[in-house]
Amino acid sequence: MSVSSIVIYHNPRCGKSRDTLKLIRDAGIEPEVVEYLKTPPTVTELDAVLKKLKLSPQEVMRKGEAVYKELGLGERLLSREEALQVLVDNPILIERPIVIRGSTAVLGRPPENVAALL
Repeated sequence: MSVSSIVIYHNPRCGKSRDTLKLIRDAGIEPEVVEYLKTPPTVTELDAVLKKLKLSPQEVMRKGEAVYKELGLGERLLSREEALQVLVDNPILIERPIVIRGSTAVLGRPPENVAALL
């Protein structure tokens, strides 16, 4: 990935993710699109993305997902490593979209957050 290229962790079924992708393309940029539900990141990749976001694994967990409740994630304290593994094993829990450009990343919620990277 070159410094100027943009990567979006995208879920095509998510309206915010589609809106964010459209904003990037409307700016004349064709990003690398990672459909993370089909090709989940590794623990190492996700850890690097979260460091760019300056967020913990728990801060990007989608607490409204059924699997969050099924795994009892709101009732136990996870180490960073455990939380990363839960996200990699259950990528539906990863908040979306995540947009990365170089050493910076933003969460596209709201989609306008990506303007800082364009």
